[in-house]
Amino acid sequence: MSYDSPAEYQGLRATIRERGTLRICSILAGLVALVAVIIALRAARLEGAIALLPLLLLAATFEVNFFIHTGVERIGRYIQVFYEERSGTRGWETAAMNYGAKYPSALDPLFSAIFGAAAALNFFTTLPIAREPGWILFSLGGHAALAYRIVAAKKLAGAQRALDLDRFRSLLSK
Repeated sequence: MSYDSPAEYQGLRATIRERGTLRICSILAGLVALVAVIIALRAARLEGAIALLPLLLLAATFEVNFFIHTGVERIGRYIQVFYEERSGTRGWETAAMNYGAKYPSALDPLFSAIFGAAAALNFFTTLPIAREPGWILFSLGGHAALAYRIVAAKKLAGAQRALDLDRFRSLLSK
């Protein structure tokens, strides 16, 4: 393989590897923290707005996951265009993208089902804490907003590879 900057290429591949590990660790840490906060709120018998703290934690964990995933995918498309396509080689990024297109998987890199289930579980665990109808409606609205964000992010992530590929190719041609 003939790359213009082997150090940059190696750094980008290392970034993908490190962020992939960080993403899994941040999801696990966020979900463990979520459970701990739910248990603490129940044990302390706190009511009202404090019941929305787990929702905020869950939403933040999802956003970190989505942010890291988006960045890793973008780096991958950069490598694909500026290193593989530009040099006329077919490396990992091209092979992985072609493999995914030819053999679709049921895997969800955003863990949407897990976050959706966690949001539903969180909503039902906050019902006894947020006893007033106003807080319950507020909580329902917040959880519905998170559910919408998860669905929208999954749609964005599904289109990201092709979009980033086109954008990087456009940048290369200028």
